[in-house]
Amino acid sequence: MIAPNHVIKAVLFDLDGTLLDTAQDFHESLNELRAEEGLAPLSFETVRAQVSHGGHALVRLGFGVLDEDAHEKMRVRLLNIYRKRLAKYTRLFEGGDEMLDALEHRGLSWGIVTNKPGWLTDPLLVEVNLHNRARAVVSGDTLPERKPSPMPLLHAAKTLGVHPAECVFVGDAERDAQAAQSAGMYSVIAGFGYIGDGDRADEWFQHGWLDTPLDLLAWLDKPRNGSS
Repeated sequence: MIAPNHVIKAVLFDLDGTLLDTAQDFHESLNELRAEEGLAPLSFETVRAQVSHGGHALVRLGFGVLDEDAHEKMRVRLLNIYRKRLAKYTRLFEGGDEMLDALEHRGLSWGIVTNKPGWLTDPLLVEVNLHNRARAVVSGDTLPERKPSPMPLLHAAKTLGVHPAECVFVGDAERDAQAAQSAGMYSVIAGFGYIGDGDRADEWFQHGWLDTPLDLLAWLDKPRNGSS
C-alpha cells in the first residue's frame, strides 16, 4: 500500500517507447533482416506497436512462429543489425529533455529500468548523452529477473537510496505497470509510447496517464490518493 500523498523522491523510466523514441531504428533493422530473407518491408506503424515488447516480439512479427533454435538465431541477427544503427534516428521524445531538466532542477533522482540487454542499453545511453545523467540504470540482464518482476525496480530504488513508495515508474507496456504494482511504486502510463490497438491500457494498474513527457511534471504536482 502506498500512503496517500507520499512524497515522491525519484522517477524511474522504461526506455523504449517511454524515455527514448527508438521505433524508427528498429523498423529499419527488422526490414533489413526481412529483405535478407526475401520478404517485403513492414509498415512503420506495424513495427512501432511491437517495439516495447522486445526482440522476441519483433521476430514473431517479422517471421511468424519459428522453432526455438530458428527463432533465437533470427533474434540474434536482428539485434546485431540494430546494434549497427543504434541511434541513427533515436532521440528523446519531444519535451523529454525539458522534462528531465525539470526533474533535476527539482532535486529528484531519475533512473532507467529496461528489459533491453546491457550490451545495447549502455552504448545507446552514451549515444544520446544520458549515461551521465541517469542515476541508476538496470538492464534486462543486470539481474536474474526482468520486468514484470519487481526485482529490477526495487534494485533501482535501492541504488537511488529511496523507498519504493517514494518512486513513480513510467512505462508504456503492461509489464511496466505490473512491475510497479508488485514493487509498491506509483505507476504512470506513457500514452505517447508504443501502445498498440490491441492493448487494454485503460485496464492497467496506474495512477496517471501522460500524453507528452512534460505531462509528468503536472502529474507530480497533483495530490495523490495512494493505492495498493
